[in-house]
Amino acid sequence: MSLPVHLVDALDGVAPGSVVEVTGDEAHHAVAVRRLREGEQVVLTDGLGTSVTGTVASTGKRVFEVSVASVTTDPRPEPAITVVQALPKGERGELAVEVLTEVGVDRIVPWAAARSVAVWKGERAAKSHAKWQATAREAAKQSRRSWLPTVTPLATTADLAALVAEADLAVVLHEDATAPLSAVDVPTTGRIVVVVGPEGGIAPEELSALAEAGARSVRLGAEVLRTSTAGVVAVAALLARTGRWA
Repeated sequence: MSLPVHLVDALDGVAPGSVVEVTGDEAHHAVAVRRLREGEQVVLTDGLGTSVTGTVASTGKRVFEVSVASVTTDPRPEPAITVVQALPKGERGELAVEVLTEVGVDRIVPWAAARSVAVWKGERAAKSHAKWQATAREAAKQSRRSWLPTVTPLATTADLAALVAEADLAVVLHEDATAPLSAVDVPTTGRIVVVVGPEGGIAPEELSALAEAGARSVRLGAEVLRTSTAGVVAVAALLARTGRWA
């Protein structure tokens, strides 16, 4: 059975024999909700590639301590994938973040596309962004990731130009594109950017701006997917052609 994974702020200098203290909400969830007990084995990760496996030495109301048995450090996976996700309506945003995290995306960029039904403004923007971050955090633990994905602040179409320009490959999923995603040459290192539009589709001016920045329009197939699922399908299709899934 897979060991439970918990996120901690830092694991700098930790070695076998060290004792790591976990506090706050993470500890409360482990002890009060999961009923973590002394003697159980767990995995702790800092979300930056370092993980430790150890035994729970003690528990408290909002704290537990782990005696470290082993330490592993994983390199950041390459190619790293950024998904620009147009804001979906309802809870589909959290669904998209969850599955993108599970499949191994490095960075998720919420996008205020022209045709997005959902709008992030003021207090709602802060709450929605926090929900996406929390969803990514929990999905990373569930999928046993040692690298936690980044959920950036809300981006405009103008903001995307810099993301596309710095990418080794940038694609825009578009139902009217003639080139299939399967025909794209996938880099083995660097960064890939995948842009997923809203349910209403990407506006012509947005498509032009992304193309000018260097993005290529591609299609997945004959079927039209929801915005909350198109990204994970595209990422899986790309990863299957890299060493990450070899």
